[in-house]
Amino acid sequence: MDLKLIRENHAEVRRMLKLRRSPADIEEILKLDEKRRRLIKERDELRHKQKNVSETVAQLKREKREDPEILALAKALSEQVKQIEEELKVIEEEQERLVNLLPNRIHSSVNEEEEIITQWGELPKFDFAPLAHWDLTETLGIVNFATAARLAGSRFVLFQGLGVALERALINFFLDTAIRKYGYFEIAPPLLANYATLFTAGQLPNLESEMYLVKEENLYLIPTAEPQLVAYFREEIIDESQLPVKLVAYTPCFRREAGSYGRDVRGMIRVHQFDKVELVRLTKPEESYATLEEMRKEVESLLQALELPYRVKRLAAWDIAFQSAKTYDLEVYAAGCNRWLEVSSISNCEDFQTRRGRIRVRIKDGKSYFPHALNGSALALPRTFIAIVENYQQKDGSVLVPKVLRPYLDGLERIS
Repeated sequence: MDLKLIRENHAEVRRMLKLRRSPADIEEILKLDEKRRRLIKERDELRHKQKNVSETVAQLKREKREDPEILALAKALSEQVKQIEEELKVIEEEQERLVNLLPNRIHSSVNEEEEIITQWGELPKFDFAPLAHWDLTETLGIVNFATAARLAGSRFVLFQGLGVALERALINFFLDTAIRKYGYFEIAPPLLANYATLFTAGQLPNLESEMYLVKEENLYLIPTAEPQLVAYFREEIIDESQLPVKLVAYTPCFRREAGSYGRDVRGMIRVHQFDKVELVRLTKPEESYATLEEMRKEVESLLQALELPYRVKRLAAWDIAFQSAKTYDLEVYAAGCNRWLEVSSISNCEDFQTRRGRIRVRIKDGKSYFPHALNGSALALPRTFIAIVENYQQKDGSVLVPKVLRPYLDGLERIS
């Protein structure tokens, strides 16, 4: 967050933190800022004196004269300036640390209550009791939870046979749609990220407890492809003619789920490793909220093509991510476990991430600005996988393959 905004609109920042239910406090930031400005003024006054004394010393040298008092004053002023600059450095580092713990601003349309924006499709009806995916997939032999637990531990999934094929078909369908229909440029990023990349995206330092760290290399397994795509232009200046930037990536994602002990322990609703196709855009600030709606429609089109009933939820201020100013969640209905499952979050982060990553856009007159960054899951697995097997299950225990996926499975119509 811009320090100038905190200083000049501290009442609005306090209101935003209250809406977000954030524990962050700006009082210490404001105290440090006041002290910093006082020290800067004091330093500048001393520098002015130092300049005058230096001119006197130079004049004395030209005249081959010495004045011990003037020389002592010059030395004292130099030491005072140095001391203040050292103190300023400590204050500015602490101030920066505290500012980096503050979440993004929130858009004016976001408040304390979530809102269902729209709902699409009819909930499936059965003339039998539908099975949850943890029973259905093991009976079909397409998922093996026991072996996954033996190989890695709880909250991991092992797809096998046609389960792998269905997972791969979904990934390819998502990528093909993003690239061929909507014009995204595909990236295959590293699955490890450094601190600067994750800081840019707003994942660090606040979500460090949720990440897997490779201590020897000081690298983190990515929780999503978003940081890699957002930081693609980190510390670079791009030309305005390149906007909008539209990037897409498929990656496995890794999350510790440290705060979810005892929740969703059955099946694969909440796991440590999952696949996801991620969209990221960089755009002009005045176009970003129209872009948010456009990205929402792109993601909705995937669920419509899969003929899965879903709903769109605008998240409340307290529920949106640290880096987001406004977020839509897309939740798909899964008949076997009778739940709405989040399969996508689509967010406008405005210039929060581009400021952190020092990503600027150059315009014709040589000036530059921070573009707005947006991201969205298109889509996340395995929850989309869950919805397909639970909603498309048949009385004989088989599962129909959605029509749009059949070309990716050599025309396969049914998993049985």
